[in-house]
Amino acid sequence: MYGAIDLGTNNCRLLIAQPSGSGFRVLASFSRIVRLGEGLSKNNYLTKPAMDRAIFALKMCSQKLKSFDVINSRNIATEACRRAKNCGEFFDKIDRETELKFETITSDEEARLALLGCQNLLNPKQPYALVFDIGGGSTEIIWAKKGQKNYNILDVLSLPVGVVTLSETLDDRENDNDLCNKIVNSIVLQLSAFSERNNISQLVMAEKVQMVGTSGTVTTLGAIHLNLNRYDRSKIDGLDLTFENLKHASNKLMNQSYQKRKEIPRIGSERARFAVPGCAILESICQSWPVGNLRIADRGLREGMLLELMIEDGIPVTGNPAAILLNKEPKESIT
Repeated sequence: MYGAIDLGTNNCRLLIAQPSGSGFRVLASFSRIVRLGEGLSKNNYLTKPAMDRAIFALKMCSQKLKSFDVINSRNIATEACRRAKNCGEFFDKIDRETELKFETITSDEEARLALLGCQNLLNPKQPYALVFDIGGGSTEIIWAKKGQKNYNILDVLSLPVGVVTLSETLDDRENDNDLCNKIVNSIVLQLSAFSERNNISQLVMAEKVQMVGTSGTVTTLGAIHLNLNRYDRSKIDGLDLTFENLKHASNKLMNQSYQKRKEIPRIGSERARFAVPGCAILESICQSWPVGNLRIADRGLREGMLLELMIEDGIPVTGNPAAILLNKEPKESIT
């Protein structure tokens, strides 16, 4: 059995799987909103309530790993722990209370694993791919090109803007259209240099680019588009939506109050807090690169970790680790 835990700025997620045929079969999954990055922007320290929420969720993850006799696992943390000055102290506490060992990965490693997890959703007839992951504390943009077997990363941009950090900026002004438009325009500007150095706009105009999104924002919008009363991964993972579909679903969220959003099936109180920030980031990406169509991925880091663990053990699963090409300029992180 193999396990993968992704401790993000907003969510704690676990997958347990075993090899099956040319891929793997998921035996158990777990996801809980922990808001680890809440308040982090004030002084770059994880707060005690945030760490306590995360450790409570990780105790459940640890129990699941033990109950399935997992032989090999990888546990990673992303943007919140990259920024936190007390991350080492937090990891020591996790080790003591859950017996789980964690590592903080770089934004490049996060992008590589996300692309590896999404490889099977990419259309091999399109030579280029824009893959993005809207997280709690950052948004990763991956620019990739089709190689002999898989798509290889050409460039990565990590924006320190996510649904948790942006929700703190919006606070109680989330229905302020002028403020939302300013945020969208600000993110578009931050994407422009990345776009220019990779000639992305011209390749989009030539219809040589596909777009894949992996995040709670896009999966939620997919569920709203399909009018699902209960979330169904089998209907969302791989779903193609036009930008018009996305805009329509997004407007359903952004034009309502927090109280009204909570009442929408598939949303609830936690997701309702982050709907407007997520939609604002998505709008910035769509404005920057009008591909016209988005494929939704309900997969990413955990699937990438599981595939890589199995490949390292010599198991012939589909997919090879995506490689960041080394003949490019250093990856850019907007600060």
